Amino acid sequence: MSQNTQLEQLPLLADEYALTAEDVANYRRDGHVRLRAVANAEEIAAYRPVIGELVQRLNYHNKPVHERDTYGKAFIQIGNLWESSELAARFVLARRFAKIAADLMGVQGVRIYHDQALFKEPGGGHTPWHQDQIYWPIDSPNTITMWMPLVPISEQVGSMTFASGSNAVGMINKVVISDESHRTLQQYIDGKGFPLVNYGALSAGDATFHAGWTLHSAPGNPTETMREVMTVIYVADGVQVAEPDTNARQNDLKRWLPGCVPGGPAASPLNPLVYSAG
Repeated sequence: MSQNTQLEQLPLLADEYALTAEDVANYRRDGHVRLRAVANAEEIAAYRPVIGELVQRLNYHNKPVHERDTYGKAFIQIGNLWESSELAARFVLARRFAKIAADLMGVQGVRIYHDQALFKEPGGGHTPWHQDQIYWPIDSPNTITMWMPLVPISEQVGSMTFASGSNAVGMINKVVISDESHRTLQQYIDGKGFPLVNYGALSAGDATFHAGWTLHSAPGNPTETMREVMTVIYVADGVQVAEPDTNARQNDLKRWLPGCVPGGPAASPLNPLVYSAG
């Protein structure tokens, strides 16, 4: 089957998801929200093989899980699948998902920052506590990640765990995902008394959305089944690039915002506008 034929057969994902006022209020208060059936079973069945094939082809790990460091044990991480495949781009650039992101943040439009497949292997380790936005040279709190499982997630594996309200603090420290980030941020969470929320078992096509500054972690995978998750990161249209004050942010600026400069718009060819209310 040709790629054009495959593309024609993929669901468009262009219709609107019925967000409630409570969904929006919960996100803005807590920095995270769970939404049921953001994609239906037929849509997931169409896109899961597309994403899975790319992850298998682009996987760079050459060591078994137990021989990797903490970050490597956490997941197989493949970024910007939409650059590699028009089929994956249909999912990543979907209007339905983008409008949810815009409405939760209360902005008029959103651009893609980048996407990531995050596949946690059987026996994969935990994902340490961290804030996503320490990596992103974005001068705005209006950033959000959609985290969608492509397979049912059991109670054993669960969703991510979020520290509710931590998004309001902004940057806590600049420690990248590591044993150190897990230790120091756990101490911070304990000291501040943030309520912890894990949404437990999820169906394929459910999704969580969380803000860039929301503290979160994820348990390991003690099951024999791969935890297949696709994520898309959005930024509000019109946000500016921040001064890249760490190596991680300098690397992100080069990779995800090519040609953009501090103080200018975060709007390179890799950051298409995927939803605008106008």
